[in-house]
Amino acid sequence: MSDHIPMRVAVVGATGFQGGAVARLLAGRGHRVRTLTRRPEADRPPLPGIACATGDLGRAQDVRALFEGATHAAVVMPLVYDEQRVVTYARNLADAARDAGLRRLVYNANTRIPSTDSGVAAFETRRLAEEVLRESGVPLAVVRPPVYLDNLFSPWNGPALVDEGVLAYPLPAHTPVAWLSHEDLAEAVYGALTVDGAEGRTFDVGGARTLTGDELAGAFQRGLNRSVRYVPLDPAVFERTLAGVLGAAAAAGVAGLYHHMAGDADPLLMAGDDGTSAGVLSLKPAPVEDWVARRPWQMWAGGSAEAS
Repeated sequence: MSDHIPMRVAVVGATGFQGGAVARLLAGRGHRVRTLTRRPEADRPPLPGIACATGDLGRAQDVRALFEGATHAAVVMPLVYDEQRVVTYARNLADAARDAGLRRLVYNANTRIPSTDSGVAAFETRRLAEEVLRESGVPLAVVRPPVYLDNLFSPWNGPALVDEGVLAYPLPAHTPVAWLSHEDLAEAVYGALTVDGAEGRTFDVGGARTLTGDELAGAFQRGLNRSVRYVPLDPAVFERTLAGVLGAAAAAGVAGLYHHMAGDADPLLMAGDDGTSAGVLSLKPAPVEDWVARRPWQMWAGGSAEAS
């Protein structure tokens, strides 16, 4: 598909970090973008170039209204891990997409998904949503990212990193991860929306390199031009910290992924795929050190280092 033919894209999650990155990229390239949110207008982040309607994924009529007239859609689920709610969301999305006659829907699973049932809601609700969308017959491409670099540019990571050179994260130091930025995720979703042959495929997208904890610290050291060491954070500590931001239910859902990875059940789950997905999607992820060098880390100087 040519970049010169504007798409009309329904972006689910555009008021969040991942969907927001996708929406901004699409709007910046001249495509028409609209989204849906439960937030009142006064509480919404600025969305230049993006039409935003009030609504709920749990109401079929709201989702149909979002998809009406759309040619494409990009979907990431909210931080909800109740199976029934997620299936309802997915069915509403599938029905609306099918009725609208979408040319393609890209589903961002927000994580890699184990090959067998893990019993972890963070994985299994996303697997269920993917199955609902796939079984609906909607033209579908699936993007499964690893862990986001942007998680590290946060109030619970930044202060310890800037003040003490400590990079703390709830993954074992030996776990290989193909860290990906939200910017590169957006490029991957864009590729999945537009590249011929993406329909029907699942892409385990990842960053430029697969890094262990110590290797990640090395990339940060080069990007910051200072000494950095990696410290594996207890997932339970991470969950308690996150609960203060997201609430207990969402924090438990997110942290379930890290509890699973700490058990070494799938040591290569978040690793790279040797660039296969990036090649198909025309994605050229930036090296971690380049991403680090572009962030304003000094905003965290002198802050609280609770996560360390």
